[in-house]
Order: sequence, then C-alpha cells, then structure tokens
Amino acid sequence: MQSNGIPLGIQSWCFRGSKTNDEVIARLKSCGLNGIELCGVHVDFNKPADVAAAVAAYKAAGVSILSSGVNNLSGDVNKDRPLFEFLKTAGARYMSITFSPATDKDALGRMQALAEEYDVYLGIHNHGGCHWLGSPEILRHIFSITGKRVGLWLDTAWALDAGANPIAMAKEFGERLYGLHIKDFTFDTARRPTDVVIGTGNLDLNALKATLDEVNFNGCAVIEYEGDVDNPVPALTECVVKLRKAFGK
Repeated sequence: MQSNGIPLGIQSWCFRGSKTNDEVIARLKSCGLNGIELCGVHVDFNKPADVAAAVAAYKAAGVSILSSGVNNLSGDVNKDRPLFEFLKTAGARYMSITFSPATDKDALGRMQALAEEYDVYLGIHNHGGCHWLGSPEILRHIFSITGKRVGLWLDTAWALDAGANPIAMAKEFGERLYGLHIKDFTFDTARRPTDVVIGTGNLDLNALKATLDEVNFNGCAVIEYEGDVDNPVPALTECVVKLRKAFGK
C-alpha cells in the first residue's frame, strides 16, 4: 500500500508474538496494510528453503515485502550474501542495517559492492542515544566515506531518544534517506521511553510528511510499535489511521 507514492508497511518485529508467517499476515491485514519489513524472527535468511516458503506465503497473500532488517552486516561477503539473496528472492530493494564500530572502510566497501551487485540500498538504523549509530555526527562521518548505496533508515523514536530532531535528520540526510521506522515515544522523568501510537507522543507526523515531500523521499515508510507483544493489532491499527491522515491517504 502506498501513500502519495510512498510504500507503507509494518515491521514484522511488531508481531514477534506470532511465530508463523500466516499469523503475521493475518495480523498485518487486520491493521489495514499489505506491506511489511521482515526481520529474522519470521524468516531464517541463511536457509534458502525457509526464505522460499516465507516469500511464497506473503506473495500468495498479496503482501509486498518492502525491506528486511534490521540486519547486522559484517563486511564478510560470504556471511552477508544470504541477506542480499533474500531481497532478490523477495523482489525488494531496501535493507535496514547495523554494524559494529570495529567495521573498517574496506568492510564498508564490501557491503557497498554487494548492494551494487544486487541493486539494493542499505539504510543505517540509528538505534538510540546509547547506540553508536544513534549520533547524527557519526552518520555524517560514515556518509562521507561511503557512496550512495549506503544511507539512513531513520527511526523517528530512537532519534528522539538520542536527543535529535527526527524531522531535522530527515531534511539533512534527505538525499540518502532510504527508509523510515515511524515510531513514537514518550519519556518519563528519568528519560525512559515508552512506545505509544505514532503522533500521540513527541513525533510530529504532519511535519515529517512535509519534510519527506521537501526532500523528494522515494523510499519506504514502515510503522514500528513495540508495545503490547501479545496483541499489538489495536495500537497498530491506530498507527495506520494516524499515518494515513497525516500522509493524505
């Protein structure tokens, strides 16, 4: 499903309480979307038979696999290749990624070479203020030593956690913004975050959409809500309603 040309989906991690893809599909559709980013909870990327079965199940259900992630890339071509093979099988062009601080320029080069080979784009996931990739300064550095195959997968809530402005990040890195985890937090007095329905916490959905339009964003937008593990559908359905309203769909 798209909103003004932006493919919309839900991160399968939201459905981590569901262990089969049939259950994930049913829950996804009950939320009102038919796009998904698949994580390792629901497919073993290193097992071709598991990959084939998962892709076939989503295809048969009319669900588009928009991306996979968040995947930890090593820079070892043999270890990383199955993640790219999954995208090829799924017909997807995006992967949200993370990697170790020890990853050197050569390893980043090997990741980029794989992305070029498979014609996909890698979006670095900014996982919070306590994570090394949560810093816009670090992201600026990485983008200065990599090519356009490596960009940002902006997690709006973890940007807030890092004390950054996700709207400003979307604008600054717009040319290399390949995907979004649209997520929202509130914080207690100790700065501990709580997942909430998007647009009801600290995230300005209208400003986000305006910025995406400004930077001509052409990646995909994935809702992520990590609360209510046993029954996330009610909150996720509210998230879909909020997103559609803000995105004009």
